[in-house]
Amino acid sequence: MQAQEVEAALREAERTLAETQARASVMPSQQLDLLAEAAARSADAIEIDEATTRVLIDEQLRAAGWKVDTALLRHGNGTRPGQAEAIAIAEWPTESGPVDYALFIDGKCVGVIEAKRQIRDVPGRLGQAKRYGLGIRLTKDELLPDGPWADGLDHFRVPFMLVTNGRPYVKQLATKSGTWFWDARTNSAPRALADWFSPRDLLERIEQELGDAPAGFQDREVGVTGLRPYQQEAIRAVEEAIGQGQDHILLAMATGTGKTRLAIALMYELLRAKRFRRILFLVDRNALGRQTLDAMSTTDTSGFLKFDQVFPVADMARKLPEATDRVQVATVQAMIRRIFDEPGGDRPTPGTYDLIIVDEAHRGYTLDAELREDDLGFRNLGDYLSAYRRVLDFFDSTKIALTATPAFHTREIFGAPVFRYGYRQAVIDGYLIDHRPPRRITTALSQTGITFDRGEEVNIIDPRTGQIDLFDLDDQVDFEVAEFNKKVYTRAFNRAVATAVAAECPPDEPGKTLLFAARDDHADILVDELRAALIEEYGPQPHDIVEKITGSVDKPGDRIKAFKNDPRPKYVVTVDLLSTGIDVPAIVNLVFVRRVNSRILYDQMIGRATRRCDEIGKEYFRIFDAVDIYANLQEVTDMRPVVVDPLLSFATLVGDLNRATTEEDRAFVRDQIVVKLRQRLKQIVDEQRETLEAVLGPLEPLVELLKSAPPGEMIALFQQHQSLTTILDAPRNVGRRDGIYISDHDDELISVEDDFGGKASPVDYIESFETFVRTNMNAIPAMVAATQRPRELTRKELKELAIRLDAEGFSEARLRRAYGSARNADIAAHIIGFVRQAALGDPLVPYETRVENGVQKILASRTWSQKQKQWLTRIGRALKAQPVSDPEILSEPLFAQAGGFDVVDREFDSSLGDVLKDLNAAIWDGGQVA
Repeated sequence: MQAQEVEAALREAERTLAETQARASVMPSQQLDLLAEAAARSADAIEIDEATTRVLIDEQLRAAGWKVDTALLRHGNGTRPGQAEAIAIAEWPTESGPVDYALFIDGKCVGVIEAKRQIRDVPGRLGQAKRYGLGIRLTKDELLPDGPWADGLDHFRVPFMLVTNGRPYVKQLATKSGTWFWDARTNSAPRALADWFSPRDLLERIEQELGDAPAGFQDREVGVTGLRPYQQEAIRAVEEAIGQGQDHILLAMATGTGKTRLAIALMYELLRAKRFRRILFLVDRNALGRQTLDAMSTTDTSGFLKFDQVFPVADMARKLPEATDRVQVATVQAMIRRIFDEPGGDRPTPGTYDLIIVDEAHRGYTLDAELREDDLGFRNLGDYLSAYRRVLDFFDSTKIALTATPAFHTREIFGAPVFRYGYRQAVIDGYLIDHRPPRRITTALSQTGITFDRGEEVNIIDPRTGQIDLFDLDDQVDFEVAEFNKKVYTRAFNRAVATAVAAECPPDEPGKTLLFAARDDHADILVDELRAALIEEYGPQPHDIVEKITGSVDKPGDRIKAFKNDPRPKYVVTVDLLSTGIDVPAIVNLVFVRRVNSRILYDQMIGRATRRCDEIGKEYFRIFDAVDIYANLQEVTDMRPVVVDPLLSFATLVGDLNRATTEEDRAFVRDQIVVKLRQRLKQIVDEQRETLEAVLGPLEPLVELLKSAPPGEMIALFQQHQSLTTILDAPRNVGRRDGIYISDHDDELISVEDDFGGKASPVDYIESFETFVRTNMNAIPAMVAATQRPRELTRKELKELAIRLDAEGFSEARLRRAYGSARNADIAAHIIGFVRQAALGDPLVPYETRVENGVQKILASRTWSQKQKQWLTRIGRALKAQPVSDPEILSEPLFAQAGGFDVVDREFDSSLGDVLKDLNAAIWDGGQVA
């Protein structure tokens, strides 16, 4: 069939389709379902030939910016490449026969394309494309200057080889779809593309310097100044992974450890080494994007320029980067629109970026449904492929993901972390702040729950419309504290919680307080009650001392900035907007008035308060728990749900079931329908239940029957009752089951107490700590050093001791709180002090006092020169922030800029090591100066 005939046939098919759509628009829904299924089966049966495939590929290449027309622009018709054009010329001669397309830019041949019909696998035909690349017949003027490119004994006359079957790309079935690409210059493995490269994509690749891999991290000075040791290790780990050919890389680093700064330093290193050409920094919120752009404009480099002065940065408003831009910041949502929802010339192409850095990679990026190879036969891929995954797959690039909490779906996409730096480790190293034991807020209602008796009249509000209806209850209804403010409004409970927060977090103390509400309207209640409680406790307060910051407020980004930088608001109530990714170091109190079951979300929420804030003297932060959050908090799980996407409709799943061609496929979909049906039945209101049971019989037994019945019986059920999917997919009518109850029950504050786990009291916690220390004081080397030879104690041993104690549940912040509660005095002792008190009975002395006394003891112990006294005083100041006096302390910036240990050691006649040991002994063995 000639190309003109194919195009005519396609136009006829389009006309027929339009007529069918017009008829379908007036058809009943049941007939539409049958029509869709028939159409899907017919489409699957079509096998288009290679000529038709070429017509489809023409259109795809044209959309990517190439001049192409298989019927006209052919070598045999005399078509030759011209200057200042990007053209795909069909049937170009080679030594082994004509290649389907030869790609030319500005008269130079850059690649060849082999087009094969849709039903064939793709990568297996790359061998044929390579033969064409080896033997293509080109004049001297048509050859690129850097060729040929060697691969073993072969020498390729063009750099890029491509093979396609015209089929849409699907990640899970990559060998059967999309376009496959091989670069002869790099000898890397062939890979699939989601779309065609544009001429600019290939031109930029040709112009990019390949060269050798960048020098090792340890062999060059870091371009971004002020990196911490673990950030340097993370960069080294990423560079090693890239050097080994890894193209999906995951970094797991605790919130507050400087992931954004690390990312900027990493981008600087990779761009300066010319390892990558252009980087997309992908975020999921505008606020995070602006935060990143601000950081790029303030981050210093070794050349005394800011990052964005060295490498041009395209901001979030720009749809496409300029040719000179090296970094672009964008949200996932914006990229989805630009790639998939705004077809046209001004959209990204697969080669626009060759590195993507994904910030907060755990958020919103649900794992795609588990597609099996046979699923393409009966499933609509648009229902199953997440837009986020499609964005990542669209670009032919290396992907680096950053997250504090790598969820299962994150690891599925990016693999295991190449570097991990957790919250507890960062606390031990002194980079993050620890929290004290959670404070449990107990009220009368949180203990007993809320009960509405049978026959009681209850107001129930429709959360969508705000309409309140009065219902008589047929049965008793009970709500536990986990359901407060989600399924039942209780202003009295929120008033009691607000009273506790006002008393525990006075407005005149340094720092800010963040409260997590269950819903947006619940946040309004908390704001009102907290304002009233503060006035009741402390007298008149500024109205803006308490604010709600959620997605519903005007300009939430501006309000977040005010919360971070301005004195007010002092207290902020949020739902999800501030739960992750927001940096407000002054937060010292977190209040949970919503139940969170996900450990990942909980860790992210806790991360809002972990950052240091030395300007307000932040030593720890506090967690207040009003909803018994720890009772149901789940550990991170690797379990995969059966129904991956809860938004899939019953109509979609039943359509999949009907289209499935094997018993295994039908059983696979049947199980998903059973799980979704069991969930849906819990939400059906009485009227719907009565209607369904009149036709189907009791519903719960029906679900159990379908679970074990052959899939054919489920198919028969839905065919017999064709309106069943419509009923199950219908929006739920808000009634007694779905509305939110309004409670007028009274409540009062019972207590606010520390939670040391289980039913343990502070005394119980101290006893368990002392037992552990006494049992292990001669068994753990670091504990031996801390208790028996502190003069020899090193930072390495201190870190080992802190890690071991932390693993047993004993942190400095918890011990300080426990000893303070038991002895009615808050003593800011160091972890070594607590260990020595438990092991030896040493008095608990504030650590800063110990250091000051130790320095004075050393100064008084012998005659020192004025210069030596100055150094000892400086070392004493450093010891208050970085405990343990050993040579490593001289690597701190204060000393490093003066020459470090070697220079200072000369001032002490090469005896500084012994002096530091004496200082350790004076601090821990010397007691207070008499």
